[in-house]
Amino acid sequence: MTILRDYNAAVDFVDRNVAEGRALKTAFIDPSRHVTYGELRDAAARVGPMLARLGIEPENRIALVLLDTVDFPILFWGAIRAGIVPVLLNTRLTADQYRYLFDDSRAKAVFVSAALLPVVLEAAKEAATLRVVVVVGGGPANVPRFQSLLAAENEGSVPARTCADEVAYWLYSSGTTGAPKGVMHVHSSPMILSQLAGQDRIGICEEDVVFSAAKLFFSYGLGNAIFCPMAVGATSVLYPERPTPRTVFETLHSYQPTMLYAVPTLYAAILADPECTPQNGSSRLRLCFSAGEPLPAHVGEAWKRRFDLDIVNGVGSTEMGHLFLTNLPNAVEYGTAGVAVKGYDLRLVDEAGREVDDGEIGELLVRGPSSAAGYWNQRERSRRTFEGEWTRTGDKYVRRPDGVYLYCGRTDDMFKVSGIWVSPFEVEEALVAHPDVLEAAVVPAEDGNGLTKPKAYVVLKNRNGLGPNRALHDELKVHVKRTIGAWKYPRWIEFVDSLPKTATGKIQRFMLRSNPSPSASCLNGGGAADD
Repeated sequence: MTILRDYNAAVDFVDRNVAEGRALKTAFIDPSRHVTYGELRDAAARVGPMLARLGIEPENRIALVLLDTVDFPILFWGAIRAGIVPVLLNTRLTADQYRYLFDDSRAKAVFVSAALLPVVLEAAKEAATLRVVVVVGGGPANVPRFQSLLAAENEGSVPARTCADEVAYWLYSSGTTGAPKGVMHVHSSPMILSQLAGQDRIGICEEDVVFSAAKLFFSYGLGNAIFCPMAVGATSVLYPERPTPRTVFETLHSYQPTMLYAVPTLYAAILADPECTPQNGSSRLRLCFSAGEPLPAHVGEAWKRRFDLDIVNGVGSTEMGHLFLTNLPNAVEYGTAGVAVKGYDLRLVDEAGREVDDGEIGELLVRGPSSAAGYWNQRERSRRTFEGEWTRTGDKYVRRPDGVYLYCGRTDDMFKVSGIWVSPFEVEEALVAHPDVLEAAVVPAEDGNGLTKPKAYVVLKNRNGLGPNRALHDELKVHVKRTIGAWKYPRWIEFVDSLPKTATGKIQRFMLRSNPSPSASCLNGGGAADD
């Protein structure tokens, strides 16, 4: 598609829908209220004057620490419409983490949901550039309130003159490998990724009602619930709290969406809950989609048996804005990542940067029009990730001769055992295929001879009071050997209550790798290491 150089993304996503006759159509629904496209346009147009009264100028940045309610798209598009850059922040951070992000982004203001106000006020005490903290959705009288500030503006302003290549919004990387990085996206990216991934691959249309359990501060959730639906004039259901199997199904039952987006962990949790049945969900559901981490094949197969719907697996990244590699919705093949989305080119390279052949493991590079402009104030990291038109994903894959990609693991997570690459994801998938295992994470560890072997951290389903024991420990090792090969099984297994994850559901294996190498006896029922 062609986007003119003089272009404002908010005009295309908001004003255009009104111009095309959707002013009275519901754009967003949350548990408290809904907003039509016309109401969204009018509110977003008044955000610019409101920000100007707060001393926020075009090209300044504002931080959004917002739960998923209709105020999120109002503030997001209102800022972009005014030429101001919204910086979307994780809603589950500590005061120290927020302080770092406020200072790193140099945000002039922060808009925060009332429930999150105390931690943000603590973080704002020493934030150098912050001029004002504005509470959204209620809050104490001594803190400026978004609803009151917006209501004081009688008229909206005209859209700012912005460029298609101008930075429109920031996301922060989820931090699976360390401190998060500010990822800058330009005005043209949202409509491009919406057409390529949302319309051409997924097939979203105006009649759809979308529910994304993945949150809006996450590139996956932002694309699912704002960009792709609004590009075609569809409706999006928002849920502000942390999703659980029960609340997901309450939402499905109440609003009857046609599309569900979630991460693999949530799909697995839903399957583990006997109350989550087709009768308790949405009778209109036609597509289920998974991204954030690879979907284990057994989860997709079990979902298909229970709900008579496939889960379409996809791959995207914060750096690319949304999805660039997915299964075909009408031809899902579990255990694969699928094929490239039209408009994106993929290649696999070895450690020396040489392209590898089909059937060989290589790091995935992607080229496409939604690539970020770079990382904020991270020149070396930008140069290592953004190589001309190509973006390094940090993931290793194998490509089949038919162009289908199979995930192997994060580049930093892959390791060799007896000179052969081991994919943590492959071992984890074998472990979670066992009926007693809910989740697993695999990392390298050294044995008594200094040799690298797999170590597994396992979360059990604890059905019927099942707890960790030596018999189960040994059974899991044999299960992995039989499933994927004798050399890949975990030499140590540690049973844990939970795994460290980012707020977007990705396992933080680097935190597990920071544990000391296991001794002859692993804690929590791990047992002795085997050769």
